[in-house]
Amino acid sequence: MDLYAEEILDHYKHPRHFGHLDDPTMTYHDTNPFCGDEITLELRIEDDHVVDVAFTGQGCAISRAAASMMSEEIIGMPLDELRRWDKENITDLLGIEVGPVRIKCALLPLKALKAAVWGLGEGDKVTR
Repeated sequence: MDLYAEEILDHYKHPRHFGHLDDPTMTYHDTNPFCGDEITLELRIEDDHVVDVAFTGQGCAISRAAASMMSEEIIGMPLDELRRWDKENITDLLGIEVGPVRIKCALLPLKALKAAVWGLGEGDKVTR
């Protein structure tokens, strides 16, 4: 368990893919009004695959670590596969049991990802 906690803290302190893409195909912003966490997720899509990802925002260690871990995992993945992602994908990445109070924090990046990959069908940039 300590190993997972260390990895979560590392992703929180040194998030991967944190920042902006020069020319994202899709941008999606969302917040968790209960705790104030927020994320802006940017994706670059080519041939229905994620070729690059970036995120910005602020939030607790769980939210930021989940976004960082997810961003590493999704590069190269097809949109059809990402549309099937669910809570289990994120909790598996985190490697810890996330309690009911923190689950919305952990799932905020997934919520943004799901909105992004489902919104790409129209080929529009969507900012919410």
